Amino acid sequence: MNKNKEYTAAPAEIAQEIQNSRRIADFLPSPETIAGMLKKEPTVPVTMNLKKMTVESYRRYARRKGIKYQTFISTLLDSYAKTI
Repeated sequence: MNKNKEYTAAPAEIAQEIQNSRRIADFLPSPETIAGMLKKEPTVPVTMNLKKMTVESYRRYARRKGIKYQTFISTLLDSYAKTI
């Protein structure tokens, strides 16, 4: 990662929105928690379209953790489904 990155001030309208925003509690488990929850259960094949950026991000994370990215995404969805 490049540590010599310079940041500029946000445009006024964005800065104002940031000032007016409010923090919400994080309700999803961390990627580390999800990676630890991986377990085998019966599955159903599903075809869906995801944003390329999202899949690439999950692939990178799964590769670092030594797990399959599809299993990681499945576990993320399982975790969310338990909250609804």
